[in-house]
Amino acid sequence: MRALGPGSVSSFLKIILDVVYVALWIGIGVVGVLMLAALLLSFNPDLIGSLSLSAEGASVVSRGPVLAGGLLAAALYMAGLLVIVARLRQIFATLTAGDPFHPDNVLRLRVIGLALGSLELVRYAVRFAGDWLDLAQTKSSQGFSLTAWFSVLVVFVLAEVFREGARLRREAELTI
Repeated sequence: MRALGPGSVSSFLKIILDVVYVALWIGIGVVGVLMLAALLLSFNPDLIGSLSLSAEGASVVSRGPVLAGGLLAAALYMAGLLVIVARLRQIFATLTAGDPFHPDNVLRLRVIGLALGSLELVRYAVRFAGDWLDLAQTKSSQGFSLTAWFSVLVVFVLAEVFREGARLRREAELTI
């Protein structure tokens, strides 16, 4: 089985990334609608009118801004994933075309590294906000993630490998 070109593993992975890309856009839309509904219900609970609110429903309505903040964090996380998947789709398009060391892949990998680092920082911020607001009933021990930061470093190293590969390809094209 081939790794590059049409009908290869990379073209199959590109199809999977296309599906994930569309699913992320749909997810962001759903979270946006839920966030809007949470804010509307928190500022005007009479919007639900004839529906009777149980104790759980009243609790959700009273905590609408907190729920909207959580949904905003989820939307930001999905937007970060969307950036990563979009760049991966572009990289896999070059792999499918049989051109892995395309010069644009260097910037794409750097953006992926920055997005991964940003997602980890957002995770820390959400965790801090949750602890500060005392939203978590139990304290979990999810602190510094060595794996996540190692992944960020690996992506930046891969970007440099691709940069060197693109440079060598350019030199080879100039050689007669």
